Amino acid sequence: MIKFTSFEYSILRYVHDTTTGEFINVGVVLYSAPQASILAKCRNTISRLSGVFPDLDKAHFRKMMRLVNSEFSGINIKLHSELRFSPDATLGSYLHSVIPKDDSSLQWSEVHTGITVSLKDELDDLFSRYVTKYDAPQVRERRTEQDIWKDFERTLEAFSLPESFAPKKISVRDDEIEFKHAWKNGIWHCVEPVSFDLSDGDYFKDKAHRWLGQIASIQGSSEEFKLYLLVSPPKEKRLRPAFDRAVSILRKIPVQSSIFLEDDAVSLAFEISKEMNEHLLLSS
Repeated sequence: MIKFTSFEYSILRYVHDTTTGEFINVGVVLYSAPQASILAKCRNTISRLSGVFPDLDKAHFRKMMRLVNSEFSGINIKLHSELRFSPDATLGSYLHSVIPKDDSSLQWSEVHTGITVSLKDELDDLFSRYVTKYDAPQVRERRTEQDIWKDFERTLEAFSLPESFAPKKISVRDDEIEFKHAWKNGIWHCVEPVSFDLSDGDYFKDKAHRWLGQIASIQGSSEEFKLYLLVSPPKEKRLRPAFDRAVSILRKIPVQSSIFLEDDAVSLAFEISKEMNEHLLLSS
């Protein structure tokens, strides 16, 4: 015999501007008094929010989502450990103990009720229905960065390089980036493959901006470095304008940098070989 249990649930909303009241659903909390259980699930991605609200404080939002999950996990543990559980407790009282009812950017929807055979499955269904239903599908690279580098390694074999690549972290006080392929010749030379062989041109600008932002974050490092980007373009001609705009963004990187299309991999290999051999002569 199938055993049903009753539950209450509420949707957590992020209200970016309390004046206009525009919001996006960012989480779900489900509570079952008969099961003495409360479950929460919040966003761990922000692409949709930052697309709608470009000035979103991403770090603060992520911190708040982790805090909400943590608070409800703690309440759930207490519910299961308390010897005397009050069946008169309501979801509303728990919701407002975590996020009070005020004019903040995180607000609760009205409380709804239902019955289910599995609280966890019900939470996943509610999260999918109310929070992630309209998220853009994840765009996957057809030709990955690993593919680009493997082919480039074969190109480098013809040049008999006198030095080898090694990972290198470039750091500032509050940030760091590890480059997987680097060598030192007075300054650090860091080579990174970047694939734009994607299926949707809308994501090209986002990827280019991520690179621009990451490098800008470490440009004040005490270790001088030069960045070489080996870029793979999209296969589809219709995406070329979006790719060209993305490359234009990459050219704004605020450190010494060179961009090579994958078709020009031999030119990059020649430049690396020249730099390494000149360094060898100077140090000998």
